[in-house]
Amino acid sequence: MATQTGVGASFTSRLVGSLPKVGIRPAIDGRRKGVRESLEAQTMGMARAAAALIEQNVRHICGAPVECVIADTCIGGVAEAARAAEKFAREGVGVSLTVSPCWCYGSETMDMEPLSPKAVWGFNGTERPGAVYLAAVLAGHNQKGLPAFGIYGRDVLDRDDTEIPADVREKILRFVRAAVAAATMRGKSYLSLGNVSMGIAGSTISHDFFEHWLGMRVETVDMIEFVRRIERNIVDPEEFKRALAWTKANCKQGEDHNSPANRLTPAEQERVWEWCVKMTMIARDLMVGNPRLAELGFGEEALGRNAIAAGFQGQRQWTDHLPNGDFMEAILNSSFDWNGIRAPHVLATENDSLNGVAMLFGHLLTGTAQVFADVRTYWSPAALKRVANYEPTGVAAGGLIHLINSGAAAIDGAGCQTIGGKAAMKPFWEITEAEAKACLEATTWYPGTLEYFRGGGFSSHFVSRGGMPITMSRLNVVRGLGPVLQLAEGWTFELPAKVHDTLDRRTDPTWPTTWFAPRLTGSGAFTDGYTVMNTWGANHGAFSYGHVGADLIALAALLRIPVSMHNVPEQDVFRPSAWNAFGTADLEGADYRACANFGPLYG
Repeated sequence: MATQTGVGASFTSRLVGSLPKVGIRPAIDGRRKGVRESLEAQTMGMARAAAALIEQNVRHICGAPVECVIADTCIGGVAEAARAAEKFAREGVGVSLTVSPCWCYGSETMDMEPLSPKAVWGFNGTERPGAVYLAAVLAGHNQKGLPAFGIYGRDVLDRDDTEIPADVREKILRFVRAAVAAATMRGKSYLSLGNVSMGIAGSTISHDFFEHWLGMRVETVDMIEFVRRIERNIVDPEEFKRALAWTKANCKQGEDHNSPANRLTPAEQERVWEWCVKMTMIARDLMVGNPRLAELGFGEEALGRNAIAAGFQGQRQWTDHLPNGDFMEAILNSSFDWNGIRAPHVLATENDSLNGVAMLFGHLLTGTAQVFADVRTYWSPAALKRVANYEPTGVAAGGLIHLINSGAAAIDGAGCQTIGGKAAMKPFWEITEAEAKACLEATTWYPGTLEYFRGGGFSSHFVSRGGMPITMSRLNVVRGLGPVLQLAEGWTFELPAKVHDTLDRRTDPTWPTTWFAPRLTGSGAFTDGYTVMNTWGANHGAFSYGHVGADLIALAALLRIPVSMHNVPEQDVFRPSAWNAFGTADLEGADYRACANFGPLYG
């Protein structure tokens, strides 16, 4: 497989629109004749240090490092603030970080752009009152309804300290990851391929939600477009030939679990494989376009829909007659295909757009592939003992949640990539060809169960390796309340093979499985595994590699989406300073009140 990885690689976004940059605003005391002059070097030094930190540690989902733009001069008043704003608009800045070691004139130096996410870092020193400016300007942001994150180090530093403290580094990077994610979504599309699947509420697409909370648009394409493109050969024939050969060489087919009288013939299965591969190519082309189609005379089809995420209805009208979308969803969501190692796409099964948004959030924050699953079954310790004579210990002592679904599970979820010798899911630019091959070898493609999928298809099957830190999340919409995010950090767990087989065969053993052990706190929704399952707001969830709940909470606050359920330690929760005005004893309630007060980010 050809791949483009490493620090020296050239990364290109496949979406229309420039990559949002981070604007660094060095604010300063505007008084001349000694005061400002004494602060210029230190203030601009803070700006350069913040820019270096960001550019070395944060990447866009296409792999390109996030670029920072520093104002041409320190900002001591309105005129210089306006010049910085003009430069940022010209340079494509979508995120604002103000830094200062000293007192400045709050409302004269603050960023007044209404839609860009904002943070202010006030240096904790004693020579000049950076903390005083931080408090003053945050009060100004709150009074004007422009919430900003406040960043203030715990320990006092000397004015000549140039190293950013660890706690400040963590907050700057958390803010930037969330802010770049929010800025990246703006102006992009969610592509609905079909409509409502089997009455699933998440596939009842809310244009208002996407437009007002995410700044996105919804594009809709009827599933008949797949048939049209296949029958009229609106695919790249050279790529199809290569893709089919790669699929036959790398996607091993498992035994057919359908009854002998109900199985497809080898010739019928060959036709299904061809449909599955073409469907994958077509969904990708519909999402992001394909210049090759223009060369073949299909100029309109070559453009795509600028979709940063999509969903495929499939069931039932499509799958009662034609091959299911399992292969398409799994391959597109993965970090590799016949064209090599590349950035994953986000494609939700059953067109569950709300779970698709959870996948999108996780992907934007981590750069990794996302796994879509049913939150299928909670196995209590008592049930595990009764059914499989197994007593769970360690992180599984509170029981396990069986995550499983026929489609959309990225093959990366097998856990065959490694970090420090341990199972992992990595951003595509860190994945080796050997790791991609290992994920493919760990996956078996079983003929679809024809009682479910009358048109055939192939479902991926793997069992996630244990020990991976993961964060499961889900977005729900509640009438009168709006969107609400929930999340649960925990770990993948590896059961003994015999125990897994006993449990897996009670459902569909041809589907991918992840055994999830949420981190329990002993109270509320995380009293035990049962309360996690019982509090979950829908039948689907998406998980991302790593414990990224704090980043998800920061992103949700930026978008004015309250978080109803999480197990992130309180000291790691980071939201705009305005949230403190809505209560500090009950952070969950304050989050709800703040989001309701400020309303959707985009009106």
